[in-house]
Amino acid sequence: MSQKTTIIDPKTAQSRRRWVILDAKGAVLGRLASKAAVLLRGKHKAFFSPAVDCGDFVVVTNAKDVRITGEKAESKFYFRHSGYAGGAKTTTYKLQMERDPRRVIELAIKRMIPDNALRRLQLRRLKVYPGAAHPHAAQLVEAGK
Repeated sequence: MSQKTTIIDPKTAQSRRRWVILDAKGAVLGRLASKAAVLLRGKHKAFFSPAVDCGDFVVVTNAKDVRITGEKAESKFYFRHSGYAGGAKTTTYKLQMERDPRRVIELAIKRMIPDNALRRLQLRRLKVYPGAAHPHAAQLVEAGK
């Protein structure tokens, strides 16, 4: 049995990218985000390597219909800071869903990917849409061939 480590060529890994559609209608936010994070990182592939960006493209549709469990709709909030003294801002989950439901899913997925140099590259392949319509039908046809 060979115990040699195989090094993955990044160009080969990029040529094997697929387009995956995840429908968020009725899906629980955390479960959807963890599934999307695995697909973006490429952990579902046999040739996964943490140092190589080998993940797939992920299209999340119906972001406005995602749900959360328990009483998080009232208690969950999003925090940001401007960097200045007194620049802390918080937004509740309900208000964020009214303003931009895409941001809720993007933040959940972003926080499930390790904070390293590859995270920005992996998040570029994430496309989130509030409704069912998306402009990536041509890529999905290519992925099916």
